[in-house]
Amino acid sequence: MKFIVSSSYLLKQLQVLGGIINNNNTLPILDNFLFDLNQNSLKVSASDLETTITSTLAVESSEEGSVCIPARLLLDTLKTFPEQPLTFTVEDNNTVEISSSSGKYALAYASGEDFPTAVELKDPSATKIEGDILATAISKTIFAAGNDDLRPVMSGVFFQFTTDDLTFVATDAHKLVKYTRTDVKASETAEFIMPKKPLNLLKGILAGSEEEVSVEYNDSNAKFSFENTEMICRLIDGKYPNYEAVIPKENPNRLSIDRNQFLNSVRRVSIFSNKTTHQIRLKIAGAELNISAEDIDYSNKADERLTCDYQGDDIQIGFNSRFLTEMLNNLTSDEVSLEMSLPNRAGILTPIDGLDDGEHVTMLVMPVMLNN
Repeated sequence: MKFIVSSSYLLKQLQVLGGIINNNNTLPILDNFLFDLNQNSLKVSASDLETTITSTLAVESSEEGSVCIPARLLLDTLKTFPEQPLTFTVEDNNTVEISSSSGKYALAYASGEDFPTAVELKDPSATKIEGDILATAISKTIFAAGNDDLRPVMSGVFFQFTTDDLTFVATDAHKLVKYTRTDVKASETAEFIMPKKPLNLLKGILAGSEEEVSVEYNDSNAKFSFENTEMICRLIDGKYPNYEAVIPKENPNRLSIDRNQFLNSVRRVSIFSNKTTHQIRLKIAGAELNISAEDIDYSNKADERLTCDYQGDDIQIGFNSRFLTEMLNNLTSDEVSLEMSLPNRAGILTPIDGLDDGEHVTMLVMPVMLNN
C-alpha cells in the first residue's frame, strides 16, 4: 500500500481529528489514526469509543489497504515539514515509511482491522443546519453545562428540534442558557442530549463555515456530516430536566444597562468578594444600580454606582459573580436586560441588540441568599 499526499493538507485534517484522542486510552489501538486507502480516496479516522470522527482526503494512489499509524508521533513529525508532497509506503517489516524531499522516516504500524468500527445509525431522523449557526448555538450554551458525574444529563447540551424551530439548552442547576433559532426547522420533532467533547470539536471546526451540516440522530447516536468530514457520537442517556418550569414567567422588575460597563463593574467588585461564595449584591432604586461585595474575613469591600434604565420596585438581590461574568462575557450585544421578580427567584439576562433574525437567547442565573 502506497500513496502520495501534501504535508500541510494532511496535517490540517489530522489536527482536527486529533482533538478526539484521549491522553490515557484504555485501548492502545485508540492512540492511532486509522488510514483506510481506496485508490485516490484516503479515509482517516480517530476514535475514543464514544465518538468517531472521519475525514476523506484526496491522495495520489492506485492501491487499497488499511493501517493504524501512531497519532502523536505522526502529528509531531508533520508539524516540522514545510509544504511538500510526502510518500507513505507500507513495508513488509511492519513499518510505514514516509519519504520527504530531505529524508526517510519509519513508524511502526498496527493492523487496520484492530481499530473499532463506528456504529451505523438505524432509521435516523435528519435535519440540515448551516455550520456557523450550529457552532454559534454550541458556543452560546456549552459554557453553562455542568460537570457533575452524578447528573450526567446535565453535563451535555440538550438539542430540541421541532417543525417550528431548533432550541439548544444547557444548565448546571445554578445557571441556564436557552438558545433558539426560529429561522431553522426540523422535519419532525426530536430531542437528544449531546456530550461536551464532540460539541467542542464541532464548534472549533464549524465556526464561520457556511457549509451545510447534515445532522442525523436516533435514540442512542448522532451523526454530523459536512464537507469531507463525518462525526458519529454516542448520546447521553436519560431524560433532560423540565427547564421551562424553572424560567419565571412574571418578571415585573426590568433593568437595562450597557453590557461592557456592567461586566467591568461586576469583575472589579467581585475581586473584593468572599473567595468561596463569590457573592455580589445588586441594589437597584430609581435609575441607580449599586453593585457591592464584601469579604468580612479579610475586611475587603467594594461598592460601585452605575446609572441604568430601570422599571420596577426597589430591589436587593445577590448573585454569584462568576456566573454573571461568564454570561455577560458570552453575550455580544451592546445592551443587556436583567429581569427579576423577587430576591429569591432567578434573574433573566437577555441581549437587547446584536442578534440575527430568528435568533433568541435567554440566560437564567439563580440568586444567592444575602446575609444582611
